[in-house]
Amino acid sequence: MTEHARPVETPGNEAGGPRQFVTRALSVLLCLFTLAQVNYPQLSPQSQLAVFLLLGLVICFLNVPVHPTLKDHPVARAADILLALLAAGCCGWMIVQTEPLFERVWQGGASLGNRAGFETSTDILVGVVGLVLVIEAARRSLGLALPILSGLFLVYAYIGPSLPDWLFPHRGYSIERIVAQTFLQAQGVFGVALGVMFTYVFLFVIFGALLSATGATRFIIDFAQSVFGASPGGPAKVAVLASGLMGSLSGSAVANTATTGTFTIPMMRSAGFKATTAAGIQAAASSGGALMPPVMGAGAYMMLQIIDPPVTYLQIIRAALIPALLYYLSLFLITHFHARKVASGKTAQADRAAEAAAASHRLRESRMEGIVFATALGTLLLMLVLGYTPFRAVSLSLVAIVVVGAFNPRTRLSIGTLIKAFIKSARDVVSLVAASASVGIIIGIVTLTGIGTRLPATILPLAEQNLFLALVLIMISSIVLGMGLPSAVCYLLLATLIGPVLGNLGVVPLAAHLFIFYFGMMSMVTPPVALAGYAAASIAGTNIMQTSVAAFRFALVGFTLPFIFVYRPELLMLTSTGETASPVEMLVPVLIGTLGVVCFASAITGQLRSALHLPLRIAMFVAAALLLAPGPTVSLAGLPVPILDAAGLVLCGAIFAMNRDH
Repeated sequence: MTEHARPVETPGNEAGGPRQFVTRALSVLLCLFTLAQVNYPQLSPQSQLAVFLLLGLVICFLNVPVHPTLKDHPVARAADILLALLAAGCCGWMIVQTEPLFERVWQGGASLGNRAGFETSTDILVGVVGLVLVIEAARRSLGLALPILSGLFLVYAYIGPSLPDWLFPHRGYSIERIVAQTFLQAQGVFGVALGVMFTYVFLFVIFGALLSATGATRFIIDFAQSVFGASPGGPAKVAVLASGLMGSLSGSAVANTATTGTFTIPMMRSAGFKATTAAGIQAAASSGGALMPPVMGAGAYMMLQIIDPPVTYLQIIRAALIPALLYYLSLFLITHFHARKVASGKTAQADRAAEAAAASHRLRESRMEGIVFATALGTLLLMLVLGYTPFRAVSLSLVAIVVVGAFNPRTRLSIGTLIKAFIKSARDVVSLVAASASVGIIIGIVTLTGIGTRLPATILPLAEQNLFLALVLIMISSIVLGMGLPSAVCYLLLATLIGPVLGNLGVVPLAAHLFIFYFGMMSMVTPPVALAGYAAASIAGTNIMQTSVAAFRFALVGFTLPFIFVYRPELLMLTSTGETASPVEMLVPVLIGTLGVVCFASAITGQLRSALHLPLRIAMFVAAALLLAPGPTVSLAGLPVPILDAAGLVLCGAIFAMNRDH
């Protein structure tokens, strides 16, 4: 959950209270229903999503108060219950009017889908109330950004003829048509956004919760500490590695920060890092988790549904691999260089070695947790490689966790432990359910008004003159829309609004979607609304804005990588035509990109072999820019030589020679 969606304890919500009992029962039911219906569907797709939304909204209204100051107010608590009942009624109406089992009570003798365009007054009333409930749930669980955006799109659909030319006017639509499009039919709330959450994302939330219940989270921390704990900046490198492993599974920068930051931020503080620096490194590392294959926080599975022409799962994770490794390489180097600046002598080295040895000892004792982790991830990859659908692959991985974990008392998942994991999963997904339903409203309006095609048509002429400027505009749009939104939801929204633009520019479609996905993630560390930075600051006890700025600085390479792989698709293991690149074609771009990341990390920290004085530091920034920027090539001895890359290479070598290790 986001910080906005943190459940609170109320007099009716304490352990054993009736509200708590209902919430737990619904949470378990939500998990079991999703697992059963995704693998063995019995209901129609719209009814599946209606049940999913029903349970998510009811859990939200029962657990997230209308305002934190009113969590104990009896009127507010009564209103929460009323809203939960209304949500159940609206979603229940969708189920009853869709499923053949209830054919006898269908209004007009036709299902809701078959009376499209001829909805009854009851249908419209249900739709209006349903839209209000979805927007209110999003406000409670995510704050104001997404609800305001959804409301503006609804107003846009209604007042279309009154709009000026620069706001994309249209003929306007009646309230009945808007409600039908956004709630009653399958293009809005019950559309692709909620469908992706139901079919893919929630299963990975359960996957992460079960792994955590077996102790795999502690194993990941111990593994990272045993590998890097004794090296300079070891605790920070532990944070980077652990966050990459955890974030790929969770897909949530905030949840990743909260999970691993509890261990790693104090470790970094004890190694001499300032509190703000430690929190910034943790937030930057956590935000990159969803960029890391093989899971990518379920982002890969969303791309499977959206990218046109279609791509395979293996193509997506192969394309994402090198940029993700370069992102984490930059973080490793930043922590390494920074640690050399704050090195505190032999005693600190001895302490680090002792901590690494202790982690290695714990790692040997937690071998079973490691086996469970490896089995779960291995099963997931194997099933995907064998051609199983993603939801079937993750479902089989869940079975593997339970079966393999049963061989040891420490990892064995009892019924009580499973129930706790299901409850945690359901509460974690509430904000995503509300967010994806709200995004469905926006997508429905985009489809209804045609703005989804008119916006690209406006940007395209600009991009034809200057692709870089178009990419900058799309980057800004991605970051602004991503502020305050879960990264998965941000990607779904942006892929709908902006994805067609890049597809018309001659950019490889997969590169275009990865470009959008990266900047949706980078919004988590972009001030002023840097949610991962906020979470890290709350753990470290530091100033929110200072921590967000530090996280932004450490994650800067993440803002350059999307531009690099759009211009150099070889970093995605692709050619400019979208074909698979050969190792020879990839070699030079990968080496140049790696060297550019090294220069960038050195310039950020002001450290190489020794401290970089200001002129050399500025020169290192220039070298990084030359290496990472695209540019013209000249033919030398029959071989194409990029001019900017050659200049950057020479400048980097000169700086390295002048910066002697003292």
